[in-house]
Amino acid sequence: MGVSEVQPFDAVTAWRTAGEAGDAAGAVAALSPDVTLVSPITEQFTFRGHRQVRTLLEVALAAIDDLTYTDQVAEGRTAALFYEARIGATRLYEAQRLRLGDDGLITEITLYVRPLPALTLLMTRLGPELARRNGQAGLARLIPLAGGMLHSMATTGEQRIMPRVTPR
Repeated sequence: MGVSEVQPFDAVTAWRTAGEAGDAAGAVAALSPDVTLVSPITEQFTFRGHRQVRTLLEVALAAIDDLTYTDQVAEGRTAALFYEARIGATRLYEAQRLRLGDDGLITEITLYVRPLPALTLLMTRLGPELARRNGQAGLARLIPLAGGMLHSMATTGEQRIMPRVTPR
């Protein structure tokens, strides 16, 4: 099938299938060469192109267990996917906004993760390995310390503080 014959959501189906299988290479095959992926942590943390996104996916898919897509909504050339997974014993829920190019490949991915303790745990798991792969050994040692403090605060808030203000 030529590029001009690609169906609009074939790339989304391939992305989903690869994600559930933990297949970073398969996921990258669904992406435009100039893809942009915006991190759920900050807009300043953006991955561009196959090489950077593949590195992120390799690290993320190794850290996340039982990834299962639950919903998909699409309009025009935009799809929203939702999945549930685990990082150790912590439940993680992610929404993904995927924008497709004229060729049907994914050109932009924006990620949204909840709850906050899952996001901070993900940061502490992914950050050190990404830093090591970028040749930043010192930063790889710092991230677990900084991320660990954030994760501790987020977990305490979720487990001890917020339950006290639950509507009654």
